[in-house]
Amino acid sequence: MTTASPTSRDRVEIPWWAGNARLTHLSGKLLGAHVAQAGLIAFWAGATTLFELSRYNPDLPMFDQGLILLPHLAAEGWGIGTNGNVASTYPYFVIGALHLISSAFLGLGGIYHAVLGIDRLESRFSFFGYDWKDARKMTTILGIHLTLLGIGALLFVAKATSFGGLYDADLASVRLVSDPTLNPGHIFGYLFGAVGQNWIAGVDNLEDIVGGHIWIAAILISGGLWHIFTEPFPWAKRLFVWSGEAYLSYSLGAIALMGFIATYYVAVNTTAYPEAFYGAALEVKFGLFPYFADPDPERLTSRTWLANAHFWLSFFFLQGHIWHALRASGFDFRQGVKAADA
Repeated sequence: MTTASPTSRDRVEIPWWAGNARLTHLSGKLLGAHVAQAGLIAFWAGATTLFELSRYNPDLPMFDQGLILLPHLAAEGWGIGTNGNVASTYPYFVIGALHLISSAFLGLGGIYHAVLGIDRLESRFSFFGYDWKDARKMTTILGIHLTLLGIGALLFVAKATSFGGLYDADLASVRLVSDPTLNPGHIFGYLFGAVGQNWIAGVDNLEDIVGGHIWIAAILISGGLWHIFTEPFPWAKRLFVWSGEAYLSYSLGAIALMGFIATYYVAVNTTAYPEAFYGAALEVKFGLFPYFADPDPERLTSRTWLANAHFWLSFFFLQGHIWHALRASGFDFRQGVKAADA
Protein backbone atom coordinates (compact mmCIF):
# COMPACT_ATOMS: atom_id res chain seq x y z
CA MET A 1 0.00 0.00 0.00
CA THR A 2 1.46 3.36 -0.95
CA THR A 3 0.83 7.05 -0.45
CA ALA A 4 1.68 9.90 -2.72
CA SER A 5 4.95 11.66 -1.99
CA PRO A 6 4.80 15.36 -1.09
CA THR A 7 5.18 17.61 -4.10
CA SER A 8 7.23 20.80 -4.24
CA ARG A 9 3.93 22.71 -4.12
CA ASP A 10 3.03 20.94 -0.86
CA ARG A 11 6.34 21.98 0.67
CA VAL A 12 5.88 25.61 -0.31
CA GLU A 13 2.34 25.86 1.08
CA ILE A 14 3.17 24.28 4.45
CA PRO A 15 4.66 26.95 6.78
CA TRP A 16 7.34 26.13 9.33
CA TRP A 17 4.92 26.38 12.25
CA ALA A 18 2.65 23.68 10.79
CA GLY A 19 4.84 21.07 12.49
CA ASN A 20 3.90 17.50 11.58
CA ALA A 21 1.91 18.66 8.53
CA ARG A 22 5.26 18.65 6.73
CA LEU A 23 5.41 14.91 7.40
CA THR A 24 1.90 14.05 6.18
CA HIS A 25 3.18 11.76 3.43
CA LEU A 26 6.37 10.66 5.22
CA SER A 27 5.16 7.92 7.53
CA GLY A 28 8.65 6.98 8.71
CA LYS A 29 9.51 10.54 9.73
CA LEU A 30 6.07 11.00 11.30
CA LEU A 31 6.73 7.88 13.38
CA GLY A 32 9.94 9.52 14.58
CA ALA A 33 8.02 12.64 15.61
CA HIS A 34 5.49 10.58 17.57
CA VAL A 35 8.13 8.49 19.34
CA ALA A 36 10.07 11.63 20.21
CA GLN A 37 6.89 13.20 21.59
CA ALA A 38 6.37 10.14 23.79
CA GLY A 39 9.95 10.62 24.98
CA LEU A 40 9.23 14.25 25.90
CA ILE A 41 6.14 13.22 27.84
CA ALA A 42 8.07 10.54 29.73
CA PHE A 43 10.87 13.03 30.38
CA TRP A 44 8.41 15.56 31.77
CA ALA A 45 6.85 12.94 34.05
CA GLY A 46 10.21 11.75 35.35
CA ALA A 47 11.82 15.16 35.73
CA THR A 48 8.75 16.69 37.38
CA THR A 49 8.43 13.77 39.80
CA LEU A 50 12.04 14.19 40.88
CA PHE A 51 11.68 17.97 41.05
CA GLU A 52 8.63 17.68 43.30
CA LEU A 53 10.43 15.09 45.41
CA SER A 54 13.40 17.44 45.84
CA ARG A 55 11.18 20.14 47.36
CA TYR A 56 8.71 17.92 49.19
CA ASN A 57 8.30 18.79 52.89
CA PRO A 58 6.82 15.90 54.92
CA ASP A 59 5.75 18.36 57.63
CA LEU A 60 3.28 20.10 55.30
CA PRO A 61 0.22 18.74 53.48
CA MET A 62 0.90 17.80 49.87
CA PHE A 63 -1.88 20.06 48.64
CA ASP A 64 -0.18 23.13 50.13
CA GLN A 65 3.11 22.53 48.30
CA GLY A 66 2.11 23.04 44.68
CA LEU A 67 2.51 19.34 43.87
CA ILE A 68 0.72 17.38 41.16
CA LEU A 69 2.49 14.10 40.48
CA LEU A 70 3.30 13.10 44.05
CA PRO A 71 -0.40 13.35 45.04
CA HIS A 72 -1.26 11.06 42.11
CA LEU A 73 1.32 8.51 43.24
CA ALA A 74 0.16 8.77 46.85
CA ALA A 75 -3.48 8.21 45.83
CA GLU A 76 -2.34 5.04 44.05
CA GLY A 77 -0.89 3.82 47.34
CA TRP A 78 2.80 4.32 46.66
CA GLY A 79 4.87 5.07 49.79
CA ILE A 80 1.85 5.61 52.06
CA GLY A 81 1.78 4.30 55.64
CA THR A 82 -0.71 4.65 58.47
CA ASN A 83 -3.10 7.62 58.71
CA GLY A 84 -2.32 8.64 55.15
CA ASN A 85 1.21 9.72 55.97
CA VAL A 86 4.08 9.26 53.55
CA ALA A 87 6.15 6.45 55.03
CA SER A 88 8.77 6.35 52.25
CA THR A 89 9.60 8.57 49.30
CA TYR A 90 11.80 5.92 47.71
CA PRO A 91 8.99 4.64 45.40
CA TYR A 92 8.62 8.18 44.04
CA PHE A 93 12.34 8.30 43.27
CA VAL A 94 12.21 4.93 41.48
CA ILE A 95 9.17 5.92 39.41
CA GLY A 96 10.75 9.23 38.43
CA ALA A 97 14.04 7.56 37.49
CA LEU A 98 12.31 4.87 35.42
CA HIS A 99 10.47 7.55 33.44
CA LEU A 100 13.72 9.39 32.77
CA ILE A 101 15.44 6.21 31.60
CA SER A 102 12.45 5.38 29.38
CA SER A 103 12.50 8.88 27.92
CA ALA A 104 16.12 8.39 26.84
CA PHE A 105 15.28 5.26 24.85
CA LEU A 106 12.20 6.87 23.34
CA GLY A 107 14.16 9.98 22.46
CA LEU A 108 16.84 7.94 20.71
CA GLY A 109 14.16 6.00 18.84
CA GLY A 110 12.52 9.23 17.75
CA ILE A 111 15.80 10.70 16.54
CA TYR A 112 16.63 7.52 14.66
CA HIS A 113 13.34 7.42 12.77
CA ALA A 114 13.35 11.17 12.16
CA VAL A 115 16.94 11.39 10.90
CA LEU A 116 18.24 7.97 9.86
CA GLY A 117 15.12 5.89 9.30
CA ILE A 118 13.36 5.40 5.98
CA ASP A 119 11.04 8.18 4.82
CA ARG A 120 8.01 5.96 4.17
CA LEU A 121 7.34 2.81 6.15
CA GLU A 122 5.17 1.28 3.45
CA SER A 123 8.14 1.20 1.08
CA ARG A 124 9.74 -1.53 3.18
CA PHE A 125 7.37 -2.61 5.97
CA SER A 126 3.88 -2.95 4.54
CA PHE A 127 2.32 -3.90 7.87
CA PHE A 128 3.34 -0.57 9.44
CA GLY A 129 2.60 1.50 6.36
CA TYR A 130 -0.68 3.28 5.76
CA ASP A 131 -2.70 5.49 3.48
CA TRP A 132 -4.75 8.22 5.18
CA LYS A 133 -7.71 7.48 2.89
CA ASP A 134 -7.65 3.74 3.62
CA ALA A 135 -10.51 3.42 6.10
CA ARG A 136 -9.70 -0.24 6.76
CA LYS A 137 -6.12 0.54 7.78
CA MET A 138 -7.07 3.61 9.81
CA THR A 139 -9.65 1.74 11.88
CA THR A 140 -7.13 -1.05 12.44
CA ILE A 141 -4.74 1.52 13.91
CA LEU A 142 -7.63 2.87 15.99
CA GLY A 143 -8.34 -0.64 17.22
CA ILE A 144 -4.72 -1.15 18.29
CA HIS A 145 -4.83 2.08 20.29
CA LEU A 146 -8.11 1.12 21.97
CA THR A 147 -6.73 -2.30 22.91
CA LEU A 148 -3.62 -0.77 24.46
CA LEU A 149 -5.77 1.66 26.46
CA GLY A 150 -7.81 -1.29 27.72
CA ILE A 151 -4.65 -3.08 28.82
CA GLY A 152 -3.62 0.10 30.65
CA ALA A 153 -6.94 0.10 32.52
CA LEU A 154 -6.36 -3.53 33.48
CA LEU A 155 -2.91 -2.66 34.85
CA PHE A 156 -4.60 -0.16 37.16
CA VAL A 157 -7.03 -2.91 38.23
CA ALA A 158 -4.11 -5.24 38.91
CA LYS A 159 -2.42 -2.60 41.08
CA ALA A 160 -5.66 -2.06 43.01
CA THR A 161 -6.55 -5.72 43.53
CA SER A 162 -3.23 -7.56 43.74
CA PHE A 163 -0.16 -5.34 43.85
CA GLY A 164 -0.30 -3.03 46.83
CA GLY A 165 -3.82 -1.62 46.58
CA LEU A 166 -5.01 1.99 46.58
CA TYR A 167 -5.34 4.72 49.18
CA ASP A 168 -8.80 4.68 50.77
CA ALA A 169 -9.74 8.18 51.91
CA ASP A 170 -12.41 6.81 54.28
CA LEU A 171 -9.87 4.65 56.12
CA ALA A 172 -6.87 6.97 55.65
CA SER A 173 -4.81 3.93 54.66
CA VAL A 174 -3.88 1.77 51.70
CA ARG A 175 -5.83 -1.41 51.09
CA LEU A 176 -6.42 -4.05 48.44
CA VAL A 177 -9.70 -3.73 46.56
CA SER A 178 -10.60 -7.40 46.69
CA ASP A 179 -14.26 -7.15 45.67
CA PRO A 180 -14.66 -4.61 42.84
CA THR A 181 -18.20 -3.78 41.74
CA LEU A 182 -19.11 -5.67 38.56
CA ASN A 183 -22.87 -5.03 38.49
CA PRO A 184 -23.38 -3.18 35.17
CA GLY A 185 -26.59 -1.57 36.41
CA HIS A 186 -24.72 0.04 39.27
CA ILE A 187 -21.60 1.01 37.31
CA PHE A 188 -23.46 2.49 34.34
CA GLY A 189 -25.98 4.00 36.72
CA TYR A 190 -23.40 6.72 37.38
CA LEU A 191 -23.25 7.48 33.66
CA PHE A 192 -27.02 7.83 33.31
CA GLY A 193 -27.65 9.60 36.60
CA ALA A 194 -29.33 6.69 38.37
CA VAL A 195 -26.61 6.37 41.04
CA GLY A 196 -25.20 9.13 43.23
CA GLN A 197 -24.75 12.80 42.39
CA ASN A 198 -22.23 14.72 40.30
CA TRP A 199 -22.59 12.27 37.39
CA ILE A 200 -19.60 9.87 37.12
CA ALA A 201 -17.66 12.17 39.45
CA GLY A 202 -20.05 11.13 42.21
CA VAL A 203 -18.38 7.75 42.77
CA ASP A 204 -17.54 7.50 46.47
CA ASN A 205 -15.82 4.14 47.00
CA LEU A 206 -12.87 2.24 45.59
CA GLU A 207 -14.92 -0.82 44.67
CA ASP A 208 -16.92 1.19 42.17
CA ILE A 209 -13.82 2.92 40.79
CA VAL A 210 -12.02 -0.36 40.17
CA GLY A 211 -15.18 -2.00 38.83
CA GLY A 212 -15.59 0.90 36.41
CA HIS A 213 -12.05 0.33 35.17
CA ILE A 214 -12.81 -3.35 34.61
CA TRP A 215 -15.86 -2.46 32.53
CA ILE A 216 -14.09 0.24 30.53
CA ALA A 217 -11.19 -2.16 29.89
CA ALA A 218 -13.63 -4.75 28.55
CA ILE A 219 -15.29 -2.15 26.32
CA LEU A 220 -11.97 -0.79 25.03
CA ILE A 221 -10.50 -4.20 24.26
CA SER A 222 -13.72 -5.46 22.65
CA GLY A 223 -14.00 -2.30 20.57
CA GLY A 224 -10.32 -2.51 19.70
CA LEU A 225 -10.56 -6.06 18.46
CA TRP A 226 -13.70 -5.16 16.51
CA HIS A 227 -11.90 -2.36 14.69
CA ILE A 228 -8.81 -4.49 14.09
CA PHE A 229 -10.68 -7.35 12.43
CA THR A 230 -13.49 -5.51 10.64
CA GLU A 231 -13.89 -2.85 8.00
CA PRO A 232 -16.04 0.27 8.51
CA PHE A 233 -19.61 -0.01 7.28
CA PRO A 234 -20.46 1.95 4.11
CA TRP A 235 -22.48 4.53 6.09
CA ALA A 236 -19.45 5.13 8.36
CA LYS A 237 -17.20 5.64 5.34
CA ARG A 238 -19.62 8.25 4.03
CA LEU A 239 -20.04 9.94 7.40
CA PHE A 240 -16.41 10.62 8.25
CA VAL A 241 -13.69 12.53 6.45
CA TRP A 242 -10.73 10.24 5.87
CA SER A 243 -7.62 12.43 5.99
CA GLY A 244 -4.72 13.14 8.32
CA GLU A 245 -6.14 16.54 9.26
CA ALA A 246 -9.55 15.03 10.01
CA TYR A 247 -8.00 12.42 12.33
CA LEU A 248 -6.15 15.21 14.12
CA SER A 249 -9.41 17.10 14.61
CA TYR A 250 -11.16 13.97 15.92
CA SER A 251 -8.31 13.36 18.37
CA LEU A 252 -8.27 16.94 19.63
CA GLY A 253 -12.04 16.85 20.10
CA ALA A 254 -11.79 13.64 22.12
CA ILE A 255 -8.97 15.05 24.26
CA ALA A 256 -11.00 18.22 24.90
CA LEU A 257 -14.03 16.18 25.98
CA MET A 258 -11.96 13.98 28.30
CA GLY A 259 -10.23 17.08 29.67
CA PHE A 260 -13.51 18.78 30.55
CA ILE A 261 -14.71 15.59 32.27
CA ALA A 262 -11.40 15.36 34.17
CA THR A 263 -11.81 19.00 35.21
CA TYR A 264 -15.11 18.28 36.88
CA TYR A 265 -13.87 15.00 38.34
CA VAL A 266 -10.79 16.60 39.89
CA ALA A 267 -12.84 19.50 41.25
CA VAL A 268 -15.54 17.60 43.13
CA ASN A 269 -14.42 13.99 43.68
CA THR A 270 -12.58 13.21 46.91
CA THR A 271 -12.28 9.42 46.50
CA ALA A 272 -10.07 9.25 43.41
CA TYR A 273 -8.54 12.60 44.42
CA PRO A 274 -8.35 12.39 48.23
CA GLU A 275 -8.49 15.57 50.28
CA ALA A 276 -5.37 14.45 52.17
CA PHE A 277 -3.33 14.92 48.98
CA TYR A 278 -5.31 17.44 46.91
CA GLY A 279 -7.19 19.58 49.42
CA ALA A 280 -10.91 20.18 49.88
CA ALA A 281 -13.38 19.77 47.03
CA LEU A 282 -13.94 22.91 44.95
CA GLU A 283 -16.92 25.10 44.23
CA VAL A 284 -17.98 26.03 40.71
CA LYS A 285 -17.84 29.82 40.16
CA PHE A 286 -19.08 31.81 37.19
CA GLY A 287 -17.52 34.92 35.72
CA LEU A 288 -16.64 35.60 32.10
CA PHE A 289 -15.98 31.85 32.01
CA PRO A 290 -16.83 29.17 34.58
CA TYR A 291 -13.97 28.26 36.88
CA PHE A 292 -13.34 26.27 40.04
CA ALA A 293 -12.38 27.92 43.32
CA ASP A 294 -11.29 26.64 46.71
CA PRO A 295 -13.86 27.21 49.49
CA ASP A 296 -11.09 29.07 51.34
CA PRO A 297 -10.22 32.03 49.05
CA GLU A 298 -6.90 32.50 50.86
CA ARG A 299 -5.73 29.00 49.94
CA LEU A 300 -4.62 27.80 46.53
CA THR A 301 -4.50 24.02 46.72
CA SER A 302 -3.24 21.52 44.19
CA ARG A 303 -6.86 20.69 43.40
CA THR A 304 -7.63 24.32 42.56
CA TRP A 305 -4.97 24.89 39.95
CA LEU A 306 -5.16 21.32 38.65
CA ALA A 307 -8.87 21.66 37.87
CA ASN A 308 -8.48 25.11 36.32
CA ALA A 309 -5.46 24.00 34.28
CA HIS A 310 -7.48 21.07 32.93
CA PHE A 311 -10.30 23.41 32.00
CA TRP A 312 -8.18 25.88 30.07
CA LEU A 313 -6.11 23.22 28.33
CA SER A 314 -9.35 21.52 27.26
CA PHE A 315 -10.70 24.85 26.04
CA PHE A 316 -7.74 25.35 23.72
CA PHE A 317 -7.83 21.72 22.58
CA LEU A 318 -11.44 22.38 21.59
CA GLN A 319 -10.36 25.40 19.53
CA GLY A 320 -7.78 23.19 17.82
CA HIS A 321 -10.49 20.64 17.08
CA ILE A 322 -12.69 23.29 15.45
CA TRP A 323 -9.76 24.74 13.46
CA HIS A 324 -8.65 21.40 12.05
CA ALA A 325 -12.22 20.19 11.49
CA LEU A 326 -12.87 23.24 9.31
CA ARG A 327 -9.64 22.68 7.40
CA ALA A 328 -10.46 19.00 6.95
CA SER A 329 -13.84 20.00 5.50
CA GLY A 330 -12.05 22.11 2.89
CA PHE A 331 -12.18 25.59 4.45
CA ASP A 332 -9.26 27.81 3.42
CA PHE A 333 -8.45 30.24 6.23
CA ARG A 334 -6.25 32.33 3.93
CA GLN A 335 -9.10 33.05 1.55
CA GLY A 336 -11.99 32.76 4.02
CA VAL A 337 -13.88 30.27 1.86
CA LYS A 338 -14.04 26.54 1.29
CA ALA A 339 -11.37 25.35 -1.11
CA ALA A 340 -14.01 23.95 -3.44
CA ASP A 341 -15.64 27.39 -3.67
CA ALA A 342 -12.42 29.31 -4.27
